[in-house]
Amino acid sequence: MALAGLPPQLRELSHTQLARRLARRATADANESANTTCLALTDEQQHALAAFESRPGPFLLFGATGSGKTEVYLQAVQSLLTRHAQAQALVMVPEINLTPQLQERFIGRFGADNVVAMHSGMTPPQRLKAWLAAHTGAARIVLGTRMAVYASMPRLALIVVDEEHDPSYKQQEGARYSARDLAVYRGKLEGAKVLLGSATPSLESWHASERGRYQRLTMATRVGAGQLPAVRLIDMNLQPAKTVFSGALLDAIGQRIARGEQSLVFLNRRGYAPVLACTGCGWKSECPNCSAYRVFHKIDRTLRCHHCGFTERVPRACPACGNVDIAPVGRGTERLEEHLLELLSGVRQPNGQPVRVARMDADTTRLKGALESQLAQVHAGEVDVLVGTQMITKGHDFRRITLVAAINADSALFSSDFRAPERLFSLLMQAAGRAGRDAAQAQASEMWVQTWYPRHPLFAALRTHDYPSFAAVQLKEREQASMPPFGYQALLRADGRSQEAAQAFLVSAAATASELDKAGQVTVYPAVPMPVQRVANVERAQMLVECSSRPALQRFLAAWHPRLQAIREKGVIRWAVDVDPLAI
Repeated sequence: MALAGLPPQLRELSHTQLARRLARRATADANESANTTCLALTDEQQHALAAFESRPGPFLLFGATGSGKTEVYLQAVQSLLTRHAQAQALVMVPEINLTPQLQERFIGRFGADNVVAMHSGMTPPQRLKAWLAAHTGAARIVLGTRMAVYASMPRLALIVVDEEHDPSYKQQEGARYSARDLAVYRGKLEGAKVLLGSATPSLESWHASERGRYQRLTMATRVGAGQLPAVRLIDMNLQPAKTVFSGALLDAIGQRIARGEQSLVFLNRRGYAPVLACTGCGWKSECPNCSAYRVFHKIDRTLRCHHCGFTERVPRACPACGNVDIAPVGRGTERLEEHLLELLSGVRQPNGQPVRVARMDADTTRLKGALESQLAQVHAGEVDVLVGTQMITKGHDFRRITLVAAINADSALFSSDFRAPERLFSLLMQAAGRAGRDAAQAQASEMWVQTWYPRHPLFAALRTHDYPSFAAVQLKEREQASMPPFGYQALLRADGRSQEAAQAFLVSAAATASELDKAGQVTVYPAVPMPVQRVANVERAQMLVECSSRPALQRFLAAWHPRLQAIREKGVIRWAVDVDPLAI
């Protein structure tokens, strides 16, 4: 190797060291060259980006799944960093599993030195390093989950909140806050532009865009001639008893496998079965610490509580009567995977090999690197059918998937939570968005929904991918009931050593509330146990407060808070006020 033309510091290196150094430099040069490359934008993307750059905001980017929202984010950030030499951008995603793939795209565009990640999966040293890089301005782009909204960024000029509708942006324990709402507020305080993006915006954000508080940018079509999948409803009332997969759905999956395409089966319940029960005395796998059942996980033969984490080995016989005939009740992703392998045992890939079924949920992705490995297998075409929970329905760009199936999607239709239909519609729309992302296969893409209520209005809107009409119906119902966003709510929650102690505190709180000057403007409902009443041997109760005016509610809560501090009773472990609660 000729060394004459090299700098003195490189001439002293060994040939191996020199080769590595030059290879790294070549890679860096290639990355730098690639970083300046932007994808060509569609007319809708160009219009959205131009409107974003020319107006003050905040903005709601209402874009269909696969419409190229991420590229708009990338070019908005790139335009900002090009115009302002020291400006910084914050890009937020709802869950940790979406951070690595987005980080890869941003690093590919802007270089590793300019991008840092922030999420709860990082070690304290990693988190400190990222925080310091953002604080000093060395990192111009911060990618993170809800905690990233607190990142110290002295030259913050742009905040992007992807999948802004996702409930994960709301912190449910400790300091309860909405990272999405806080991002909008922080943008207002610091003069930064705010861009909220979603294919199924929250009704609060949609209503804000209807009233002009947010400026709505619409991208209704997919990039590259991709099409949204056709939605097919399977009436389970017409299927044989105890049917898990209808015959038509199995045939459709088999046809995809025979053509070398992929399918996605979605069930939002992990584990093998929600309950293990005795056929003799009726014993069920209740958790001794919580008012909930322990979930049966067959892979390690354990009963595991998903609330407190209490885990035991599966008993050989019923603990109550000694009967050895104890059986799983219900179905989770682990059992669904097993059942699907049995049903598809006779189906073959184009090369004659057996079907490959993979499962992706919180259990299979617990170990470090497991999520990235599984996603790589799916993208490489090494999986024929992917079974998973809601974590596989968000943000993933699966190019080979042409069929999505939703199993047991009806459970949320008649929930006591008024937000349940909104969440279900969003989840099904996001799941449907995983199919048909490749233009060559878009025509054949389908979403199958097995339901006992095929005539429900929610499914009518789903079939036409018509979020605006669904939102209009939901907003009308909420306005009639004075529910958010037309009314405002807060929950006072109390944890105690007994249910009596928790509710006694709430009763005293209600009495003090009636003495306040602002009490006539709010409605305080009676105290009730929480849906999961006991968790880790702590009894929980709650009390709802409603008001038609947010300023009035905030003034009431400010006056109420010191009185709540003063009346805390013996036996009450903790209490907290949750403003704009997502679960009641």
